[in-house]
Amino acid sequence: MPLIVALDFPNKQEVERFLYHFGEERLYVKVGMELFYKEGPSIIADLKEKGHDVFLDLKLHDIPNTVKSAMRSLADLGVDMVNVHAAGGIAMMKAALEGLQEGTQGKKRPLCIAVTQLTSTSEEMMNRELWIEKSLIDTVSHYAKLAKESGLDGVVCSTLEVPMLKEHCGQDFVTVTPGIRMLSDDTQDQVRVATPARARELGSDYIVVGRSITKAEYPYQAYQMVKQEWEGQRV
Repeated sequence: MPLIVALDFPNKQEVERFLYHFGEERLYVKVGMELFYKEGPSIIADLKEKGHDVFLDLKLHDIPNTVKSAMRSLADLGVDMVNVHAAGGIAMMKAALEGLQEGTQGKKRPLCIAVTQLTSTSEEMMNRELWIEKSLIDTVSHYAKLAKESGLDGVVCSTLEVPMLKEHCGQDFVTVTPGIRMLSDDTQDQVRVATPARARELGSDYIVVGRSITKAEYPYQAYQMVKQEWEGQRV
C-alpha cells in the first residue's frame, strides 16, 4: 500500500532540504508541473539515483501523436508512474501507452493512469463552468471506464469514488487518491478529501499526501504518523 509524498516545491534546493529529514529512507514521491518545469529531467535523475520511486504528475492532454511522443520521452527517464487526462479520449490514452512501450524498450513500463476529475472540482463547478451536465460521480465513472477500455492501469480519483470504480472497473484497476488530510489539517483548495484511515477503508491502492507532511514542523514524524494510519497501525 504505497504512500506517495507530493514534492510540491519550487526548486531542487527545497526538495533536498525536505529529503534531508529522511536520511537514507527510500520514498515514493510525486513530481508535479511546478518542480519539473523548473528543474527539468535532471530532478528525476537525482531522485532515482537516491533510490526513490517517482510518480511524474504532468497530466498530459493533447492530440494523440503529441502525447505518444511525449510519453516516449518520459518513459526514458525511468519513472514509475505517469498520467494523462481521461478527457483526452480513448485514442489519446491508447497513444500514451504506445509511447510508453516504445520508450521503455522492452523494460517494465511505468504505470499509466488517467485523471478523471481533479479533487478541487465540485459538481456545481463542473456543471456551471465546464458545461458537463451529468453528475460528478457519473462523469468520474464514465471517464474511468474509458481509461480501462484504453488499456490504462487505473485512475487518479477521490477516495470517495474508489468503491464505485472498483465495482465498475475491477479490483485490479488501480486507484491513486490525492486530497488526503489528517483530521487536524486545513483542506485548503481541495474539495473531495479524506483521512488516510478513511482511504484505507474505502480501498485506495495509493494515497498522495502533500502538505500534511511537507509543511509539517517535523516532516519525518508527520510522514510516520500518516504511514501508520494508512497501514492501519493507529486510528
